[in-house]
Amino acid sequence: MSGSWVPPEGSWASSAAIRRNMQAIRSRDTKPEIRIRQLVHARGLRYRVAARPLADLRRTADLVFRPAKVAVFVDGCYWHGCPEHYVSPKTNQGYWSEKVTRNVARDRDTDTRLEAEGWAVLRFWEHESPDGCALQIASLVERRRGSTGTGREPS
Repeated sequence: MSGSWVPPEGSWASSAAIRRNMQAIRSRDTKPEIRIRQLVHARGLRYRVAARPLADLRRTADLVFRPAKVAVFVDGCYWHGCPEHYVSPKTNQGYWSEKVTRNVARDRDTDTRLEAEGWAVLRFWEHESPDGCALQIASLVERRRGSTGTGREPS
């Protein structure tokens, strides 16, 4: 590919380098997510990873505790519009700002739909303390399961 790459009409990428960078961003198994999973697992809790809490909802949570009906999301500051860390893009600003706005609206819709079905939703920002997140998750899951829960997720 030469330096004269021109993005296709209506493309989200303003350059080949930006396109490569954006395609390399993980949608799951991010460092904050993995660390939180390790800490929750060390507490003896078992969960599904990147699973749909509701079969008819085409959205996945980062950790799903089905019997307790707890869905956990670890949101990236850029992609989900963190009020502390979100910075508007310098290139293709209209596209990316609208994309983040749609992501935030989808997040709220997901929360509403899950809660309507009796699920508890926990959302954490990628910059939050993994230890604190794991503690909140464990506390909620254990409360919802009751003191007799085994921590095991059925197949």
